[in-house]
Amino acid sequence: MITSRTCKLVFILFAAVFLITSCKSKKAVLKGSPGEVVKPQGFIADKYAEIMGVDKSSIQNGRLYNFIEEWSGTPYRFGGLDKNGVDCSGLAYLLEQQVFGINIPRMTSQQINVIKRKYEDELQEGDLVFFDFDGKKFSHVGVYLQNGYVVHASTRRGVIIIKLRDPSMYKYFSRAGSIMSATTADASGAQ
Repeated sequence: MITSRTCKLVFILFAAVFLITSCKSKKAVLKGSPGEVVKPQGFIADKYAEIMGVDKSSIQNGRLYNFIEEWSGTPYRFGGLDKNGVDCSGLAYLLEQQVFGINIPRMTSQQINVIKRKYEDELQEGDLVFFDFDGKKFSHVGVYLQNGYVVHASTRRGVIIIKLRDPSMYKYFSRAGSIMSATTADASGAQ
């Protein structure tokens, strides 16, 4: 026979399980294979459409925006390649590899050698964008998204999305371009 105490215990157990599972954080998951364009799921399309001022329907690459969601806010750490800290070239290296299935060199000074230069108005998702800080050529890199926005690892704010034409960054903008195919460049930067 089921007692009221047993019913209360079962109810409390179910309530606890429900609360624990419903309070899970929204973790972005990279679905599909690198290079495969997968529709974004859940809140991702809404969030990034709003950030970049575009229509939700233009957020097509779920792997790209899930990757950004997963890495957003990761602190900057020179030489870093994990969630404890990542630098600008490390972020570009990981993003290109995990999202687009493209291997590029690890260092900014080598990444510049594997792009085909483009004008700013020709940029597409995944293109690399380079900046000259402290008088050093190509000392910083970000990855172009759309509508003039770039994701990069900021030394002060970690992994963030910025407007390319933001005056604090644009004055350092140097060059941008798409990654050349494997037939014209290999991961070491040789052409």
